[in-house]
Amino acid sequence: MTQKAQPVLSVVTVVYNNVRDIERTMLSVIRQSYPAIEYIVVDGQSTDGTLQIIEKYKDKLKKLVSEKDKGIYDAMNKGLALATGDYIIFMNSGDEFYASDTVEKVFVSAPDADIYYGETEMIDDAGNSLGQRRHKAPENFTWRNFKYGMSISHQAIYIKRSLVERYDPKYQLSADIDWILKAAKKAKKIVNVHGYVAKYLVGGMSKKKHRQSLVERFIIMKKYYGLLPTLFNHAVIAFNLGWYWLINKRTND
Repeated sequence: MTQKAQPVLSVVTVVYNNVRDIERTMLSVIRQSYPAIEYIVVDGQSTDGTLQIIEKYKDKLKKLVSEKDKGIYDAMNKGLALATGDYIIFMNSGDEFYASDTVEKVFVSAPDADIYYGETEMIDDAGNSLGQRRHKAPENFTWRNFKYGMSISHQAIYIKRSLVERYDPKYQLSADIDWILKAAKKAKKIVNVHGYVAKYLVGGMSKKKHRQSLVERFIIMKKYYGLLPTLFNHAVIAFNLGWYWLINKRTND
């Protein structure tokens, strides 16, 4: 009896002018012990030295694109179009796999899942740990679990590529929520790997444009959960956020 081939994971990194963090992210991908990875980097035509760092590792990449784009989700759609793996994950500049054997551990946790997911550690600009996200990953994830916030970070979810669609360009900051929910509604087998799988650099555009991000999230959640439940759920979200901040003096989103 022949052994089933390992699933291929497409890892996509999107970057624009992030010379400080891009190498750390790339090394976390390149140094994975799991062999069946195709690595795609989509650069927005950086001018700060980022591209020179990427070029150092060009022989490790399946594909490198460096051109102007219309924003982060346009760039992520370019990466998605280039991906040929069985599964896909986005590990954007500044973020990392939790350890060098993370991908290996994910795929040995259970065979042939539609979605694998785990916990995320937050890190600051200096790479120091800020601990676990405020939103702990649910024990048994379904598309309904995002009603109180994005309980699994984008960097901590591995989705079968056949289940995903393009990111909706009408959302500039929160299209990842819509993207995950669309796939989760189709998924039959979702596996919690019960461990940390990613490190997430706090900040980003959703923090810098927080109000716009919140408006988009509300629109997306209303689409999936209905208006009245979403209004109620946002009251719960606001209470939980305030309580967490009072205790910890940070939000760890």
